[in-house]
Amino acid sequence: MLSSLGFKALLGALVVLIMALLARSKNYYIAGLIPLFPTFALMAHWIVGSERGVEELKKTVIFGAWAMIPYALYLLCVYWLIDYWRLEATLLGASLVWILAASILIYGYPT
Repeated sequence: MLSSLGFKALLGALVVLIMALLARSKNYYIAGLIPLFPTFALMAHWIVGSERGVEELKKTVIFGAWAMIPYALYLLCVYWLIDYWRLEATLLGASLVWILAASILIYGYPT
């Protein structure tokens, strides 16, 4: 029987495979939608909801909504930087912006 960890690894591999296949298709841009399927959010919400309760789940959901800001900044950086930098530098720079924005969110978020 597949362990919980093994199942999560298999699920992650399946997501990567779907993204790779879509990236090669005529609808390549849909590959950008696949990572946004709430696979991990579903797991996190299940765990928080079942172990912590409804109020904590609601707080987790609100924080998750705020967490879209670092991702949006990442996307904007990729869109803008790719015209000026190589792909590797663009992705690294955008990732650093995501890390900075996520850090600000984590440390500045009222608990």
